Amino acid sequence: MRVSVVITTKNEEKNIKNCLKSIENQDFEREEMEIIVVDNNSTDKTREIAEEFGKGLAPLNTQVFNRGPERSAQRNFGVQKSSGEYILYLDADMVLSRDVIKNCASKMESDSELAGLYISEKIRGRGFWGKVRAFERSFYDGTVIDAVRFVKKDKFLEVGGFDENLTGPEDWDFDKKIRNIGEVRLIISPLYHNEEEFNLKKYLARKYYYSRDFQKYIRKWGKDDPDIRKQFGFWYRYIGVFAENGKWKKLLRHPVLAMGMYSLRFLVGLNLIFS
Repeated sequence: MRVSVVITTKNEEKNIKNCLKSIENQDFEREEMEIIVVDNNSTDKTREIAEEFGKGLAPLNTQVFNRGPERSAQRNFGVQKSSGEYILYLDADMVLSRDVIKNCASKMESDSELAGLYISEKIRGRGFWGKVRAFERSFYDGTVIDAVRFVKKDKFLEVGGFDENLTGPEDWDFDKKIRNIGEVRLIISPLYHNEEEFNLKKYLARKYYYSRDFQKYIRKWGKDDPDIRKQFGFWYRYIGVFAENGKWKKLLRHPVLAMGMYSLRFLVGLNLIFS
């Protein structure tokens, strides 16, 4: 069972090495892994670092390409270049805990009905807002706010990969397509998302950038689609996802973080309305 890890990059010289090292350190046979880095015209040393990584004394099969204009096209191109039975797609500011790939591959091999897997995601950030972001993200694993990251390649190809007409909601769109053709599950072994340099202004700007295709995504599936209603409805985004399956207890245990989280969600909402 061969796993192809597709990493999309753009000016990620601060993060790409840690991402690559976390793959190298997986408790999984090296011969059964490959790394495909798809860069988007970086102007820093991202590509050089990735290319040098593949030239070590015991190199892990690593290929580096350049492709744009956005993540959807980068990911689809990476899968085209892959040779694995399974695809794991990552952003460059993510690192894997040691047994992620082993557990994902084992789970998929043991259940032929599975098409994809969610991977529990934990935010690494400094200070109060870093803790707030980590707290918020802990509610999303395996929900419609999340998206599968480990998929069978044949299922990826069956659904046509990522919609290259979408930037921002392409993960939700891909997740819906995978769930429509097979079962999905959550793997608890986490990946870590680096948000240590949290900047509110940049965070809100990024949220706005990725919101520009929301209406296109909604039109594609219809405003009455049950997932769309959850993803864009006030009730689920501000109450339901934080309360379902007993998760409301975390809000009571961490009232300060809960207040910070709702403040941040409120600012994101205002930013989308008035930008």
